[in-house]
Formats: sequence, C-alpha cells, structure tokens
Amino acid sequence: MRLVTWNINSLRLRLPLLAQLTLDERPDVICLQETKVPDPLFPADKLQELGWEHQVYWGMKGYNGVAILSRHPLERVLDVPNWCGRGDSRHVAAWVSLPHAKVLVHNFYVPAGGDIPDINENEKFAHKLSFLKEAREWCSQQAAEKTVLVGDLNIAPCEHDVWSHKQLLKIVSHTPVEVEALNAWLATGFVDAMRHVTPEPEKLYTWWSYRNRDWRKSNRGRRLDHIWVTPDLLPNVKAFRVLKDSRDWESPSDHVPVVMDFTI
Repeated sequence: MRLVTWNINSLRLRLPLLAQLTLDERPDVICLQETKVPDPLFPADKLQELGWEHQVYWGMKGYNGVAILSRHPLERVLDVPNWCGRGDSRHVAAWVSLPHAKVLVHNFYVPAGGDIPDINENEKFAHKLSFLKEAREWCSQQAAEKTVLVGDLNIAPCEHDVWSHKQLLKIVSHTPVEVEALNAWLATGFVDAMRHVTPEPEKLYTWWSYRNRDWRKSNRGRRLDHIWVTPDLLPNVKAFRVLKDSRDWESPSDHVPVVMDFTI
C-alpha cells in the first residue's frame, strides 16, 4: 500500500496538482487536509476520472475540510467525535479493504492555534490544546491495531523538525506545551513512523511558509505533517519520502505531500 498525506490548501484550486501527484506516485490512498469545499460541491466526479473510485470526505465552505481517496473499497467510520463541539470538518476515518487485509486510516487536521501561545489571550490556542486533549482521551479508548493516523497535526515535535529549535520554542507549533500534548496523544498506542525510519538528528520538514521569498534558500521549514502507525504495522513500513520539489509547482500549497510505502 502506498499512502500519501497532503495539506492541499484548497482541493478545487489545486486539482491539477493532485492529478500530477496521482500520475507521478500512483498511490493507493491519499489523505487530504484543508480541502476547503463543502460536501455538495466536492469534485467527486473529477476525482473518479483520476482513478479515485472510493471517497470519504467532510468539508465546509472556505475552511478546513478532510478527505480520504482510495483505489480500494472504503468503509466510513461513523462513530467519531464532534471535536470540541464545533463540527468543523477536521477528522474523517475509514477502513481500507486491501486484497489481503483491512487497515483503519484516520485523517486529521488539527487547529493551527493562532499566533500567541497563551490560552487566556488567544482563543485559537485554547481550542488547539482542547482538541489535542480530546484526541488523546478518545484514542486511548480505541483498539490500537492495524491503524494508520495521518494528517496536518500543526505541531513540529522534535528538535530537528524545525529550522531553529531555540528560536521557535515560543512560536506556536513548537512550544513545549503543544509538544507535550502531541506526544501524549502519540503515546495512546502509536509510533511516529517518519521518525522511526529517519531518527533525529536528521532534519525533516514538510512545510515552508509563503512568506519566504526563496523558501529553498532560507529553508526555514517545519515538520507539521505526520504519519503514525500502531506497533503491529511497524514491520510493514518500508520507506517514506517527503516530496520537497512539489513546493516549486505552479501555485503550490505551503505543505508538501509525504509518501509512505507499506507491505500489507
């Protein structure tokens, strides 16, 4: 199984890029975040033309939105929480029926958290921490087997997941309180598959800000996109690639796709 996770930052705007990714990588499953399209306008027909016969999605106008696209049958998981009571299209889950096994895939888009890392001064940051707490509590009660959790989790937890650990300690996405919350969620039964394959201190980035005029030269990146697996799937992880060159595509997302191959 070849799986891709990508914050596409508007599915309809970047549909041609998704077509290119589909052709170049030929994945079995693609998980998208920030699709930014309400369900009635979801381009299901166009995606089927690209080979994505099976689709599970949940979107809203202009913001958020998540989707799982698959070449294999999908069985949507219906009993997922209404995170923070907001109904804001941040999580979908589905069983993927592969020829020899079924794998549960969770696709998350965690709140970014605004600019000020203070729950009293910044409601967006408070929302982010509440979301992480709910996710940890819910996942701790789920059966931890044959599961892959992916998405834009909007936190770069490791020292070398950011361009400067020291300078970003007080910047939202790398603050100690966020890292602690993310690691507590991870500890409910998952392994950080990307860091398992490529341990610290090697640098790993999946996001480069639009504000950098020459993102490649400055290389001020962060690893905000993640792939977690339950321990029983860890032997099945073959390799992963961060498609860094896609940041140079025409009208790119500020995130790049991450590709992981499994033997299942």
